[in-house]
Amino acid sequence: MKRLGRTIDGRPGPLAQFPTDGYLSRVFHATRSDMSVKCAGALPAEPVQAGSGTTRQVLIGPDEGPHFAMRRFIMEPGGGMPAHTNAVEHEQYVLRGRATIGIGDETFEVRQDDVVFIPAGTPHWYRTEGDEAFEFLCMVPNHPDTIELV
Repeated sequence: MKRLGRTIDGRPGPLAQFPTDGYLSRVFHATRSDMSVKCAGALPAEPVQAGSGTTRQVLIGPDEGPHFAMRRFIMEPGGGMPAHTNAVEHEQYVLRGRATIGIGDETFEVRQDDVVFIPAGTPHWYRTEGDEAFEFLCMVPNHPDTIELV
């Protein structure tokens, strides 16, 4: 097992040429066609156009994994996303904050450590609650996706 350029027992590993004490050293730990290790903080975030106060980072893109992509969403206090559908299912894990989520005809309040599954084609929306940002990981299959506002 490798940790920032050293093997678990402390010996220099294949990434030892990268210093381990600075921010930039954590940007790319390792990248090969069959694996990658990188720092989420160094990856670009983009605003979600249909949302308000919402950004998205692609942590593992469809070009990196054969089955799923992993994305991180951050919704600032007062932010959210309007009702929409996706052609693909969503698996989500809440990292922090609270939000109200509508899924189909039901409404749920979710918070840190909650897990959410949204079937493909099901209308859903998000609204941040409280003074803290709402942040979650979202995994989706690497299939063509069509997003439609409802």
